[in-house]
Amino acid sequence: MGLKIGLVGLPNVGKSTLFNALLKRQQAYVANFPFATIEPNIGVVPVSDERLSKLALVVKESEGIEFLPPEVPATCEFVDIAGLIAGAHKGEGLGNKFLSHIREVDAVCHVVRSFSDEDIVKEGVVSPKDDLEVVETELKLADLQTLEKQKDPGNTPNIELKKWWTLVVKLKSALEKGIPAREVVLSDEEAQFAKQLSLLTSKPILVVLNVNEDDLIKSTQIENDFASSVGVNSDQVIAICAKTESELAFLSGEDQKVYLSELGVTHSGLERLIKKAFATLGLITFLTAGVKEVRAWTIKKGLNAQEASGVIHTDFVKKFIKADIVSFDDFISGGGWRLSREKGLVRSEGKEYIVRDGDVVEFKIGA
Repeated sequence: MGLKIGLVGLPNVGKSTLFNALLKRQQAYVANFPFATIEPNIGVVPVSDERLSKLALVVKESEGIEFLPPEVPATCEFVDIAGLIAGAHKGEGLGNKFLSHIREVDAVCHVVRSFSDEDIVKEGVVSPKDDLEVVETELKLADLQTLEKQKDPGNTPNIELKKWWTLVVKLKSALEKGIPAREVVLSDEEAQFAKQLSLLTSKPILVVLNVNEDDLIKSTQIENDFASSVGVNSDQVIAICAKTESELAFLSGEDQKVYLSELGVTHSGLERLIKKAFATLGLITFLTAGVKEVRAWTIKKGLNAQEASGVIHTDFVKKFIKADIVSFDDFISGGGWRLSREKGLVRSEGKEYIVRDGDVVEFKIGA
């Protein structure tokens, strides 16, 4: 499965600058005026995973081949969505386009301005907390419009319709109190009904604080303080300097490490953003290793082996027999598939085995 994150926020908060840095190329148009982005820019970013190079080396040595197998990382798709203004739910600015594009992503990443630059126009920007509330309010109002369009089935004998309407009333009541749909406790059955509504506030959120470069050294404290002030988990907040990320994008891997070290940080904003996105969405990666490629695969945490096999090919689910599993550390210390088997490090698991992050897996599939 892919991970699709929508970058949203008020105009001129640094969304497109951050997007370009994430993609390491100047794809999105950056300009110092509102609505420089109209149609969404979309880019696929590889997820940095140091385990792949280690897997490739072990496969090369254990299989006696002269080349390193290609590394295929997991990917994350970023969507740079047009800047929003108050009134977007009524179509003001580019509201209708903005809202329709949000419906298509897995998570909403709010980019809020927390940097100082008098040369950059502050279009509607007040403070990071207020800016987040403006966007969230627009999403709640748009969801209320969606719910108000639903028709009361009245005294119908249709049980499913009654359940549907009960859910609509429940969600509408919460939104009228300012509670986003994602915070409404739903039963499994209600959650299935809710998916059909495609409510904007049902999506998990992340918040990127676009800070000054000299703030990066205290990013953890900034993230914790902001999370506390707006009532979200600190794992959902990331302090990033979009300008710094732009400069990092054109440096070699070693030069990036040196630059980050000089700033007092160890990981780039992109790495921290994706890590927190995975945590927020409950995603993990399992690995496959062979002479053709070493690869990271993204799945929802809690999937069993049979379900996980489906991300490689849908036919694998129907033809699943078993899965050979070895932890990443054991695979590396064991010396590849053959030697790991000889050392008893490889387990054969059935379809109900819950796949763990970092499992190296070889699926056995029937004809």
